Amino acid sequence: MLTIRLQRVGRTNQAVFRIVLAEKHRSATKKVVEVLGHYDPRTKEFGIKDPERLKYWVEEVKVEQPKPASAEAKAPEAKAEAAPVAEAPKEAPKAKETPQEANPSTGSGK
Repeated sequence: MLTIRLQRVGRTNQAVFRIVLAEKHRSATKKVVEVLGHYDPRTKEFGIKDPERLKYWVEEVKVEQPKPASAEAKAPEAKAEAAPVAEAPKEAPKAKETPQEANPSTGSGK
């Protein structure tokens, strides 16, 4: 299965990324199938080498599409319709006892 990833290139603290097509089980920094473009986050420059090749890989070969992270992304109205969860009553915090109050038999003994 293939996926489109960003491959980091550039110097320390001056990142530039290549947009690459790679096997899903391989790292983006290892062997790639094809370099599709580039992205520079400092200047927000984004470029595709050949839009036809990108279209080919996405449509014809069926590159894996990103999936929604949660059910909220699929149906946000379903969350609003869900029944509210009842909260358990909170207990008041207990006052701390002094050592003499905890064990009165070992008092000062006067």
